[in-house]
Amino acid sequence: MKRDLFLTMEREAEMDTPLRTVRTNIVQSIRAFRVQDLHEAAQALGQHFLYANLANAQSKQDVLDMIAQQFTFPSHFGKNFDALYDCMTDPLHKSGPQPGFVVVLEQIPANAKFDKEAREQLLDIFRDTADYWADRKIPFRCFYSFL
Repeated sequence: MKRDLFLTMEREAEMDTPLRTVRTNIVQSIRAFRVQDLHEAAQALGQHFLYANLANAQSKQDVLDMIAQQFTFPSHFGKNFDALYDCMTDPLHKSGPQPGFVVVLEQIPANAKFDKEAREQLLDIFRDTADYWADRKIPFRCFYSFL
């Protein structure tokens, strides 16, 4: 009953946010969305807002380091894609009920050290994370842009 009331309140709050046109559990280009608007929408919905600006990253290791730092991952973070997935899912799930997530990965590098394959692997981690939370009926939206 409480869960139904929460979902109703969440749907009503989404009506007044930029997220009203974005389905839950998706990874998509940030396009016309502004980071500040997404942050405010997450706050209005009571959801976690995770932001990483990756403009200074050059390599996979840089990207992982910057995400870990800006998302405040624990110091034991393994700094590989598997560890990234683990930090975005299991520990959060075990810590109790989650209200949802709005994630922004801004200016993902596009260079020889972080090529198209690496970018797709990174986004696949967040797609898998979106699926993980969808299975638990928790909203997870990830927005990204390339440098």
